[in-house]
Amino acid sequence: MRPEERSKLKPLPVAELRGITKRYAEVTALDGVDLALRPGQVTALLGPNGAGKTTAVKLLLGLLRADSGTARLFGGDPTSASARTRVGAMMQISGVPHSLRVGEHIDLFSSYYPSPLPAAEILAQAGLEKLRDRPYGKLSGGEQQRLLFALAICGDPALLFLDEPTVGLDVESRRAFWEKVRRLVGAGRTVLLTTHYLEEADALADRVVVLSEGCIVADGTPAQIKAQAAAQRVRCVSTLDPEVVATWPQVRTVRHDQACLEILTSQPEAVVRRLLSRDPDLSGLEVTGAGL
Repeated sequence: MRPEERSKLKPLPVAELRGITKRYAEVTALDGVDLALRPGQVTALLGPNGAGKTTAVKLLLGLLRADSGTARLFGGDPTSASARTRVGAMMQISGVPHSLRVGEHIDLFSSYYPSPLPAAEILAQAGLEKLRDRPYGKLSGGEQQRLLFALAICGDPALLFLDEPTVGLDVESRRAFWEKVRRLVGAGRTVLLTTHYLEEADALADRVVVLSEGCIVADGTPAQIKAQAAAQRVRCVSTLDPEVVATWPQVRTVRHDQACLEILTSQPEAVVRRLLSRDPDLSGLEVTGAGL
């Protein structure tokens, strides 16, 4: 292959889910999900509680096995030691012992990696220099979050998983955390961020993936996702054919929900006028904002 041909190829994914389905008893957490993380990017995974965000992260970390499909980490098995030593993870539930001091936690976690960052550098990146000798249980909520971030970067990871990292932080602390993430990405790291905050995704992400009920319902840049979220939802009871309505120029998507039509549009007035002109018996008309 010539050099100019290689330059046109996309870089291989750092991590990937292919056709992943994961169930917990009768609940389907992920349903046929495909997701690839490209190197040097921040991918934000958005969605409500129960959408499947944490399940996706655990599958990529090798903490869960899928019912079907394949999870890959650096092209290999996520459970392999060679892959795990190249990742860091900041999870919502950490189980960190409360009696150990900040410095002791960092020394312990650093011992798990072949080439960890120096302890002083970890403390500086997390803003914990003055708290090295304080027990975890004596830290404030924000300070505990900073320690969990420090533990995630101990191994100088190529790929960093941040699962709801700023939950419970005030606005100033959240923005300070964003700066830490930007510095890591500027140094070439890849980040998967799960969050409820559209503002956070907008501030950090190159790409936003939205999960709902175990399926990817949107995937694009923050600007593209916000444009979709700015649309309006028109709902009504109508005998109009959904496939016909879907061809109207103002309509983005149409869903038939029992006797109702549910239409996503950025021009609700034009759509409503057209609905009323085409179906005089239309009823139950409702126009609402369409959030993520």
